[in-house]
Amino acid sequence: MIRNAEKNILLLNEARVQALEDLDKILSEKEALQTDLNNLEMKLAETDARIKVTAREKIHVELLENQLEKLKNEMASNRFLGEKHDLHDNEEKLNLDSVTLGAKNSPLAQELSTLHKENMLLKDDIQNLKAKLDDVKETEQRVLMLEKERSILEISLKELESKLAIAQEDVSKLSAVKSDCKALSEKVESLQGLLDQATKQAERAVTVLHHNHELQRKVDLLEASLQQANADKFSSEKALKYNELLEQKVKLLEERLQISDEEINSHIHMYQESVKEFQDIVDKLKEEIKKKSLEETMDDMPLEFWSRLLLTIDGLLLEKKISLNDASSLREMTWKKDNLIRDAYLACKGKVDNENLSSFLKLALSRPSSGLNIVHIAAEMAPIAKVGGLGDVVSGLGKALQMKGHLVEIILPKYDCMQYDRICDLKVLDVALQSYFDGQMFKNQIWVGTVEGLPVYFIEPHHPAKFFWRGQVYGEHDDFKRFSYFSHAALELLYQSGKKPNIIHCHDWHTAFVAPLYWDIYATRGFNSARICFTCHNFEYQGVTSASELASCGLDVHHLHRPDRMQDNSAHDKVNPIKGAIVYSNIVTTVSPTYAQEVRTTEGGRGLQETLNFHSKKFVGILNGIDTDAWNPSTDTFLKVQYSPDDLLGKTQNKKALRKDLNLSTSEAFRPLVGCITRLVPQKGVHLIRHAIYRTLELGGQFVLLGSSPVPHIQREFEGIANHFQSDPHVRLLLKFDEALSHTIYAATDMLIIPSLFEPCGLTQMIAMRYGSVPIVRSTGGLNDSVFDIDDDSVPSQFRNGFKFTRPDEQGLSEAMERAFNYYFRSRESWQQLVQKVMRMDFGWDASAAQYEELYEKAVARARASKNL
Repeated sequence: MIRNAEKNILLLNEARVQALEDLDKILSEKEALQTDLNNLEMKLAETDARIKVTAREKIHVELLENQLEKLKNEMASNRFLGEKHDLHDNEEKLNLDSVTLGAKNSPLAQELSTLHKENMLLKDDIQNLKAKLDDVKETEQRVLMLEKERSILEISLKELESKLAIAQEDVSKLSAVKSDCKALSEKVESLQGLLDQATKQAERAVTVLHHNHELQRKVDLLEASLQQANADKFSSEKALKYNELLEQKVKLLEERLQISDEEINSHIHMYQESVKEFQDIVDKLKEEIKKKSLEETMDDMPLEFWSRLLLTIDGLLLEKKISLNDASSLREMTWKKDNLIRDAYLACKGKVDNENLSSFLKLALSRPSSGLNIVHIAAEMAPIAKVGGLGDVVSGLGKALQMKGHLVEIILPKYDCMQYDRICDLKVLDVALQSYFDGQMFKNQIWVGTVEGLPVYFIEPHHPAKFFWRGQVYGEHDDFKRFSYFSHAALELLYQSGKKPNIIHCHDWHTAFVAPLYWDIYATRGFNSARICFTCHNFEYQGVTSASELASCGLDVHHLHRPDRMQDNSAHDKVNPIKGAIVYSNIVTTVSPTYAQEVRTTEGGRGLQETLNFHSKKFVGILNGIDTDAWNPSTDTFLKVQYSPDDLLGKTQNKKALRKDLNLSTSEAFRPLVGCITRLVPQKGVHLIRHAIYRTLELGGQFVLLGSSPVPHIQREFEGIANHFQSDPHVRLLLKFDEALSHTIYAATDMLIIPSLFEPCGLTQMIAMRYGSVPIVRSTGGLNDSVFDIDDDSVPSQFRNGFKFTRPDEQGLSEAMERAFNYYFRSRESWQQLVQKVMRMDFGWDASAAQYEELYEKAVARARASKNL
């Protein structure tokens, strides 16, 4: 990393030197042009003087002509013959003056002609001078751009130097750690050496001890001999001398034995000290390991584990292998992440069958739960079946509520076009779920699996129409039948599984049938534990159809086709599923506070404003969030380089990489890159998107569009624009959907255009800010609730994060874009601070989930209070 940093610093220094050389060259050219300009100015002054002299001569000629005319008039008025002589004299005088005048006019005309030619030449010189002045201005602009590039290079150099300093600090820290490790290793080696040395000394001491024992035995023999000699009373001198010699040897041996014992005791003591020190180190290490193991949490199982366990319990219940009471108890234990059920499940090696079922059931205990049981019934879920923002809400809100300690479950249709590789542990249950439709009972297979830690139930109808084997989620001629069938089957699954959810949350018109089905059919059967929450993500789509179609799913048409229930407010012969959900649900929400206000007006309500105003007490707007784990530039694997608010170098590198991949010009690194990621439909303001392309070029930027249109004439129009700019170095239109490319565009762009005519919530602006792309949006719906204008003094500065316009026209968009570009070019440091600020803003699901949690708990509390009355 240090070598790369040094290499980058060297390259930056070379670029800086080159820029200075270019600057010197430009300044010398500027001085030469200034000299030419001074010469031309002198010539122009001389020409002006000559023109003034010529003008004076011309005035003199005009005076003479006037005198001549006056004399002619006097001659015409003279009627007396006596004056003919004088007239003759006057004529002669006049002729003389005329000759004089002609003589004077002849060189004057020539001089005028010469001056005229010189004047024309001067005009040409002036035109050339103007052209050179334009070149000078362009040169000055180039100088300014070079100055900017030099400042950018200096900033980059400073950043690299700071990173180099940090890297050097890291290296020094690493060196310190290495030295510590080396010292510790040396200490261990020293201890091992001491231990080996003590062992050898102990072995030598044992050998010496054996030798001493042998000497002691010999001494004993000698003493015995001495005693024998005394007994025999040797009296000879030789015997006495021999006795003295033996005594000396004995004394010497005793001294040597004492010294040897002392050495042995010393070595043994050292050995014991070494062993004790080594044992202390080992004990200390064991204590640290034990302490770390105790600090680790006992429950380290991922959410997928608990979801899989929950699905296993529900599968056992549906297959009638366990009772409803046992299932409820086990579900509560799973819900609370009880260690007992975890250990039992692991003991069964993650598989509960007939052999170990009895031991598993012994864990069934009745314990109260502190959270809510929330079931989402929806047509979409990201990432396995995602068409729009609905899929993101179902998974994002579900995970956020799960993290708050609630039991969250999802019920989806089993589409043939799902991303099955994103589903964990998908399996079919050995149960046939029967549900009603069109006067008959149809079989449904139930599949279970986990998606990003959430337990999901998939319903696969065995219906001859093959409702969900169409290759797409929406857009079929019989969508009303498909999703009314699914809504009924989902409630039947909850009813037959014996679940007692606190909240059933349905979404958009596709599952709006759940609300009237629940209260008109299932509540009368005793399945009435839940409160219904309905969220409409876009009131543009209401699923209005003929009233007779409602009977297929088992609802009473005569009972519901009324103005106060499901009858459409505009087409009275039709029914409106959205209206039915508004009437029958306990909680009604939409996806932003501003959109909740807009849909209660005639312009925004799409015919439902009266119904919404009538039920306004239970209607609220909650701004959606985004999945901050999925949309995280510091971990995003789709990016060339990951980055964060504290290190924006990666964003610059992603910008460079995208330009290279799309064959856009890279000559001006600081040129702003504007992006647009959208579906090209009228709601998104396609005429404003088209205008933004051309206005970006006029303002000196580059533009990238990613998206396609289901509307044929809009798709053709943008294909024509794409062909027009096919070889342009600053515009690229990619008329498709590409998830990986969308991540790259968010990371590479400086600004993102979202000029929607209306926008219920919008996640694009939140994702853009997460990746440091500053949004330019229209003040509508969720855009108005999440983007606050940089120049709005009524908003605290810490919340200002983009540029907004109100009028849905080209002028309004142009003004916002001009303000954004001016802010960008004004100060690179200010723009970088803005990018860091928007990246640090929290658009996760925690705040939104807390609002839903409050609504859920109030609805459940009201339900419990009404039961106690």
